[in-house]
Amino acid sequence: MSAIPAFTGDASPYGGGDPYADYRTADFPFTRYADLADRRLGAGVVAANDEFFAERENLLKPGAAEFDPEHFGHKGKIMDGWETRRRRGVSAVEPHPADDDHDWALVRLGAPGIVRGVLVDTAHFRGNYPQAVSVEATSLPGSPSPEELLADDVEWTTLVPRTAVGGHAANGFAVDAARRFTHLRVNQHPDGGIARLRVYGEVVPDPVWLGVLGTFDLAALENGGQVEDASDRFYSPATNTIQPGRSRKMDDGWETRRRRDKGNDWIRYQLAAESEIRAVEIDTAYLKGNSAGWAALSVAARDSEDWTEILPRTRLQPDTNHRFVLDVPAVGSRVRVDIYPDGGISRLRLFGSLTDAGTARLVARHRELGG
Repeated sequence: MSAIPAFTGDASPYGGGDPYADYRTADFPFTRYADLADRRLGAGVVAANDEFFAERENLLKPGAAEFDPEHFGHKGKIMDGWETRRRRGVSAVEPHPADDDHDWALVRLGAPGIVRGVLVDTAHFRGNYPQAVSVEATSLPGSPSPEELLADDVEWTTLVPRTAVGGHAANGFAVDAARRFTHLRVNQHPDGGIARLRVYGEVVPDPVWLGVLGTFDLAALENGGQVEDASDRFYSPATNTIQPGRSRKMDDGWETRRRRDKGNDWIRYQLAAESEIRAVEIDTAYLKGNSAGWAALSVAARDSEDWTEILPRTRLQPDTNHRFVLDVPAVGSRVRVDIYPDGGISRLRLFGSLTDAGTARLVARHRELGG
């Protein structure tokens, strides 16, 4: 684990105006990965020992935390995050909490995978943020209850050791733990509030589940697909194109800036393993005056730049789900979608199944990562 960088110390008291004006952040390299704790993938905060001032579910809300200086309730200031009461010692002689006193929350990842980085955001928690945080992870099959997760025989791996954090700041931690995890335990020492939690990493799907499904969306984030690179991410991230379900609004897809040259925009994807693609969906939902004009699709083998076109440049309609059945199934581990000249698509879906070689590779990786 390493902090990049560590924002320690208080933020200034809120002085009015823009609540994010003095917010402290940095560019974290691990944010290029998908958020495994995304609610769209099915993530949830399944339990917390205390949520007196603000409920635990706020941790995984999409978007930045909001702040209303006039919003108070019966228990005090309403905060857009998870906030616990102030801890106390055992007596007037010992009024301070013990060194190991802490609050915790259990987080179910939306998709099990390898964690590459953790973002603990204390936005708007200026004098009430935790002194330090720590993050642990475990892997349990099925849908364990909080009691099962907290059982004495559950093995937890430390991703972020107890580390001082700063208030009203994005505290980022790079993680190096080559294991497949399903749940996290987020600890704040000794108490306080966290606005948002983001857990960036790579999805590692269950090969048994995919084998039973047979035909599935080979590009879907929840099935192990990931964005390798994209030409432009100006308005919205390319990872949106492989999120579950249909887009719900314009910025829930991928949209590029307006091109002023003769080039075109593109996204490259890695599938979970080598696959046989039989059908394609290119969706431009909610992209009306800014959808891509045309699109083409190509495949390549793993670690290869030898691209084979499987869908020639085809006209796209705004706000429309386009379906294509391939004349001949296409085999590959990587996919590239080119749009012309710019604009956006909301979703890309590639339907098919793993090849025998792809299944063997996925099984070996799942075993290697402790799945």
